[in-house]
Order: sequence, then C-alpha cells, then structure tokens
Amino acid sequence: MKVDDRKQKMIKMFADRIEGTSKWEKAWIAFLIILIGFGIYAFVYTEIHGHIVTGMRDNVVWGVYIANFIFFMGLGYAGAILAGTLRLLRVKWRSSIMRIIELSTLISVLIGPIYILLCIGRLDRLTHLFTHGRIQSPITWDVLAVLTFITASVIFLYLAVIRDFAILRDSGMIKGKWRNKIYKILSVNYNDEPRQHKDINLALDIMAAIIIPISVLLSTILSWIFGMTLRPGWNSTIFGPYFVFASLYSGTALVIIIMFIYLKLYKLDEYITKKHFERLGTLLLILAALYGYFTFNEYFTIWYSFEKWDSELLIKLFDLDQYYLQFIFANFVGILLPILIIGIPWLRTMRITLAPTGVTIIEKKTGASTINSIVFSAVIVVLALWVKRYLIVIPTLETPLLPIDDLRPEYIRYSMTWVEWALTIAGPAMFCLLFTLATKFFPIIPIRDFDEEEKTIENVDLQTDQLKA
Repeated sequence: MKVDDRKQKMIKMFADRIEGTSKWEKAWIAFLIILIGFGIYAFVYTEIHGHIVTGMRDNVVWGVYIANFIFFMGLGYAGAILAGTLRLLRVKWRSSIMRIIELSTLISVLIGPIYILLCIGRLDRLTHLFTHGRIQSPITWDVLAVLTFITASVIFLYLAVIRDFAILRDSGMIKGKWRNKIYKILSVNYNDEPRQHKDINLALDIMAAIIIPISVLLSTILSWIFGMTLRPGWNSTIFGPYFVFASLYSGTALVIIIMFIYLKLYKLDEYITKKHFERLGTLLLILAALYGYFTFNEYFTIWYSFEKWDSELLIKLFDLDQYYLQFIFANFVGILLPILIIGIPWLRTMRITLAPTGVTIIEKKTGASTINSIVFSAVIVVLALWVKRYLIVIPTLETPLLPIDDLRPEYIRYSMTWVEWALTIAGPAMFCLLFTLATKFFPIIPIRDFDEEEKTIENVDLQTDQLKA
C-alpha cells in the first residue's frame, strides 16, 4: 500500500522508540519485572503454605483480591464504552487517543481475572467452574461474561490495528526481519483498497455497537454478585447502574493519566492537545456528579432506615479507628475535589507559587496548568475508586449476621499481609509492562486513523473558508 509523506512523518517519529530501547526504558522494564517477580514469589508462597498467609479468614473470605478484580474489570468496561461511543458518534478528535483507550481496555480485562484465580484455594479444580458451575449463580454468569468480553476486546483492538500493521509493513522504515514478518502476518494482505477500508470500518462499527451494551451488561452482572447477596451495604437495587458509572468514572480518569504520560514521554503535543484533556475533563466532571448522586443514595438510605445490621456497617465506616479516613477520601475527596478543580475555571487555570520574600502569589496560568489540574484530578479519582472498591468488600464481610466464634483480632478485622501487598502491586506493574511492550511494537497514535482525521479537518476548514469568501 502507498505510504505518503504524512504517514512517513509519523512512522519516523515512532521508529526509534519501536526499534530501540533506551537505558531509561530498560531500567523501567527491569523495575516492573522485579515487582511482578516478587508477586509471583508471593503467589508460589501462597500455594505452598495456603491462604493462611493472607489476611482472609472464615468471615472475610474475600479480601483485597476481589477489590482489585472489580477495579481492573471496571477500567476495562469503561474503556470499551468510551471507545465504542467515540467511534459511533464519529467524534473528530478521537483518533489520537483511541489506541490508548483500546489498549487500556484489553490489558485491564486480562489482569482483572487473575485476582479471581488468587482467591481460589485449589487451582487444580479451576475446570470445575465450567464443568460443575451452576447457571443460577451470578458467579457463573460473571465467568462466562468475562470470557466473552476478553474475546470482544481482542477483536476490537486487532481490527483497529490492522491498517497500521500494513503501513509499518510497507514503509520500509522499521528494521528487524522478525518484526516485519509479524507485521506481514497480522496485516492479512491489507492494501488500503476502498473495499478493504470500507469493510474494516464496518467491522469496527459493528464491534463498537456490540461492545457497548456488552460492557454495560457485564458491569451490571458483576454488581449482581454483591447486590443479590443479603449482606449490609450490598443488598441494593442501585448497584447495577452504580457499578457502571463507577467504572466509567475511574476508566476516564485512567485514560487522562495515560494520555499525559505519553504526551510527556513521546513529545506528542501535535497529536494529544489541550482540547483532549479539556473534553475528557468535562466528561470526568459529569461522571463525578452522577457517581456522587449514586453514592449519596447508597449511604443516605442506609442511614435513614438505620436497621441494626446496616447501622453496624455504617458505624464502622464512620469510626476514626477503622474506616473513617478511607471513607472520606473515597466518597468525598474523590468526588468533590475533581468537581471543584475541573468545574471552576478559576481553580483550573490558577497556580499558587511562593515568592522569595515568603509571600504567596497567585498567578493566572493556562495551557499546561489546565492540563496538570485535570491530570491531578484524574489521579485522585483512580486512587479514590480503588479505595471505594476496598470499602465495598471488606467492611461488609467484617459485619457478620451471626456472632463470631473466634475472637482473635485477625479473625475479627481484616488486614493485608505482605503476600497480598505484593500481588496487589504486581497488578499495576503488569499493566504498565504490557502497555510499554505494546507501544514498542506499534505506535501509540493510530497512523491511518489520524491521517484520515487530519484530512477531514482540512476539508472542513477549506469548506469554511469558501463559505466565508
């Protein structure tokens, strides 16, 4: 296929990063491998000694692993909904960030199920989920749903990357026989013929139309594991939409963070601009309001009825010695701070500095300051939503209906051990490693899609000039 000057310019920008690995990249990859290796050691240690090495006991049978599972699956579902919506609505500025969204979706849903496996004491019985699973159980629904979603995510990403594989195959600018051989295989003889281009776009539209309702449905099914259980704080009719909006909230924040990282690392100012951050920041603001609404409903109804079992959970959450700080951070800071920073232009475009005289000066800034404020809000959201997932699981399980027989502190209160910390940290490390390796194989900016977007914008500008004339 023809590789014009515009495409060659983009390939040249990414060629060095695809072909070579700097010393900083090597150090980064080595650091991630060490964290993952420590997690693998913790897993082997658990398999040898059993789950007694974790903080999970007879009452808190689910620990931080389930919180991590919900968190990563939520990121994946959100990415799919966001990518599918941007495509179907033909949002013109989407091209620069679509690959970031698609990659984060697939990698998240690959990591999430691993934490379910960590909760299974007998991995040799893993096949029983399929051979002896009860179709009446929401857990069985979730297993089937996750496998379906992983398959859909792989197909969606592959369809989006085929055209770039063909461009890299025919550019002659990427060295390495093995790499070009893989490009040739994965591009499946795509030559950018009108019929091929039309078929790819149609397939992507179909997958986008399919993956959005699948994501909403699967996020809802995940919530049913809790909502259909007679436990305080879980047995709620709003858990379905609550989980969907929580996923979208954290997933949008993650995309903003990744955009910022690659903007700075690859100097992508021409492709990822202030408008991308402002528009996703606006979306984050809307989702914060919706998520805050559901959070208020969740706790207000518990407080108002104040049934004995529910009241015990609420007292735990507001106890300074237990979960008060986590509760405030997850449900107040994680919602109100992004709303204030993004929603109030004065806060979004101001920067506070300290003069040499010791007097604080407030300077008005735009551009980079706005981006930094939105990214800071996104970081707070991601952290708060992870804490929220933890609060959904642990305090409820620490509030049993029947009296606890064993009164040892480790049976009454859940506390993460080094094993769980190691495996929890290994998850984000694996996410970063897979993302890094993926962007060492193909550009983080879709070459073919961005080229198409630029031409569309140029045509629109030309038509606008003609109308003015």
